[in-house]
Amino acid sequence: MDKVQEWNELAAQLCVDSIRCSTAAGSGHPTSSMSAAHLAAVLFSDHLRYDVDDPKNPGNDRFVLSKGHASPLLYSVLKATGAITDQELVSFRKFRSPLQGHPAPVPEMPWVDVATGSLGQGLSMGLGMSLAMRLDDLPGRVWVLMGDSEFVEGSVAEAMATASFHGVRNLVGILDMNRLGQRGPTMLQWEGDRYAARAEAFGWRAIQIDGHDVAQVDRAYREAEDGAAPTLIVARTIKGHGVSFLADAEGWHGKALDLDQAKQAIKELGGERSIVVTPPKPELIAREPAPVGAGTALPSYEKDEATRKAFGETLAALAPARPDIVVLDGEVSNSTHTEDFQKAAPDRFFEMYIGEQNMLGTAVGLQALGKVPFAATFGAFMTRAYDFIRMAAIGRANLRMCGSHAGVSIGEDGPSQMALEDLAMMRAVHGSTVLYPADGNSTAKLVARMVDLPGITYMRTTREKTPRLYATDEEFPVGGSKVIRSSQADRATIVGAGVTVFEALEAADQLAADGIAVRVIDAYSVKPIDAATIRAALDETGLIVVVEDHWIDGGLGDAVLAALAGGGAELAGRVIKLAVTEMPGSGTPEELRDWAGISAAKIGRAVRTAVGRG
Repeated sequence: MDKVQEWNELAAQLCVDSIRCSTAAGSGHPTSSMSAAHLAAVLFSDHLRYDVDDPKNPGNDRFVLSKGHASPLLYSVLKATGAITDQELVSFRKFRSPLQGHPAPVPEMPWVDVATGSLGQGLSMGLGMSLAMRLDDLPGRVWVLMGDSEFVEGSVAEAMATASFHGVRNLVGILDMNRLGQRGPTMLQWEGDRYAARAEAFGWRAIQIDGHDVAQVDRAYREAEDGAAPTLIVARTIKGHGVSFLADAEGWHGKALDLDQAKQAIKELGGERSIVVTPPKPELIAREPAPVGAGTALPSYEKDEATRKAFGETLAALAPARPDIVVLDGEVSNSTHTEDFQKAAPDRFFEMYIGEQNMLGTAVGLQALGKVPFAATFGAFMTRAYDFIRMAAIGRANLRMCGSHAGVSIGEDGPSQMALEDLAMMRAVHGSTVLYPADGNSTAKLVARMVDLPGITYMRTTREKTPRLYATDEEFPVGGSKVIRSSQADRATIVGAGVTVFEALEAADQLAADGIAVRVIDAYSVKPIDAATIRAALDETGLIVVVEDHWIDGGLGDAVLAALAGGGAELAGRVIKLAVTEMPGSGTPEELRDWAGISAAKIGRAVRTAVGRG
């Protein structure tokens, strides 16, 4: 049997198995899998250098199924390579099966590096993998299989532009141009010239082929492997290829065949097969991870400093001891102060420009290959990338993010620049950690902790300088808090975080002058929150006033309420939330905090009213 016949036979098997597993599940996307079967057959047989028995081998090429709904194709390939059994294949979409409807890197699926399924993300993730390979001087390539519908996503354009700018040469995008989307034709249908022109405009090489002609596919892959430039292979394909009643037929997207239809389709494809292929072996790479230093001297602050500045300076201090740290920024490095890291380790700093979605997707790809990425921009602009953050959590990714310029305290720039949703947004992410330090020394300690925290971690930083609050030897465990002021006579507890801690302290001084003793808690760990300390405060003082520079919905106040509700024990007392409730405008930070009701004066008034001394 010659190569062409072998590839075609394997492609037919992938189509058959895509139908079999989706029919067994009663759902799935067999036709979207069938259009790319020849592309996958040639790739995994002869071009993807990959050790199936050692999926984390540093010499491996990487494959990203950006069109994650075509998961039956991926699982059929894994069966053909011997990674999974046929019994496992037909467990597709079943409860507790690792073969989920869209791929995710669960422990039982070590061959999947990232979660996909929200379209338009795979190329950014592939870019991150490519950059990680370059940092480690690895010979691998990254192959990203995309659908034509997702090419409309702006994140794809962001990834293409950034890959070209950073001179990435080991990234190959494979566009499965099958003409049909979910509800009908795609925007460009089979206009391959237009896809190619767009890629070339971004500085990519474009190769147009018939995606069902395996000889053309093989030639395109060989050309892409020369490392001359990032390459987009525009493959004209047919959705449902190989089956008469499915080929280029509308109305079949996301629909499994019933048993009779599946029987007919499998017959047209030549019946079931049991072909096994072994991808080419990767180059042998010595497993010698870069040594990690210990005892790094963190910055210390004896006077006022902005927490955003402490964030950048701490990353710079960590750079020599942690060669695995990489930093990405959205063209605001002189505001987030990641420029300090750039000066310390320029080869590990990536300017991502105004493309926050691609920045987070690239970070996901970097961490998939062992890097420790920190991504920074204004907190308000993290909202643009929220779907990437959500998918990163599904993919069990370890990401560290910093959102600066939080709340009305940024002042004159106005509401378009104010992060007022970020705490709520990040608290809602599965398994996330949300940190909001008040001064430079707490920031330095918490940034150092972020490095080795699993999952998604978000730090909120303040634009203006804040007073030194803590000594340099103070420790800040995640999930903890600091009771800054307390007495046996406390009649209320003020809980703040970040900039509102200082408003709370000033309010406490004013209240003390009136004979009202209050407790002040710095809830620097918003999630997980220090529930025990908060419950004790309510039990002992009877009143908690939560003050936050954030919308009243979903932020610190709701974290405090959740902590109180989750204890199980009966509690007696009252909780008042002070937060932003009206749309702000421009003004000084002091004016805006007072307008929003979160200044020291307004906190004091709320406490006096609540304790009957108004």
